[in-house]
Amino acid sequence: MIGPEIVVRVVEVKGGQVKLGIEAPKDTAVHREEIFQRIREENLRAAAGTPGRLDDVARSMNRGPIRGRKPGKGNT
Repeated sequence: MIGPEIVVRVVEVKGGQVKLGIEAPKDTAVHREEIFQRIREENLRAAAGTPGRLDDVARSMNRGPIRGRKPGKGNT
């Protein structure tokens, strides 16, 4: 048990491998470490986007700047 809502079970032992099953609430993300790291890196890349990028996308769609934002003012 990990806290009152998360259960870790040994599902299978075969040779030198152990398969685990994890039962957790649906709102709890459960990932292998390498998947978690990829998600984290992608989120950091997305957060480091350049200011004004939404305006660039809107212009490319011929819709003009996003309402409430002044073009070229470094809105974040």
